[in-house]
Amino acid sequence: MSIYHDEVEIEDFEYDEEEEIYYYPCPCGDRFQITKEELMEGEEVATCPSCSLIIKVIYDPDMFKAEDQEDGILNEKLTQLKLETN
Repeated sequence: MSIYHDEVEIEDFEYDEEEEIYYYPCPCGDRFQITKEELMEGEEVATCPSCSLIIKVIYDPDMFKAEDQEDGILNEKLTQLKLETN
């Protein structure tokens, strides 16, 4: 069982679109981080790369699953278009 420093809602995180990583300030001065991919896989723990603190991320997993499915559908359609044009 993990002991969380805090529980933080995903809406309170800062999102970096380029890296697809969510960040939240850590008391040590660095930032907790969790990737979009980790959230899509159901992960709920954000870690700080500079200290041992961890936080629990409160979010709706369905929000990230739907996005993952949309990406899959988009990739399927793109593949289908490539096959049709060849």
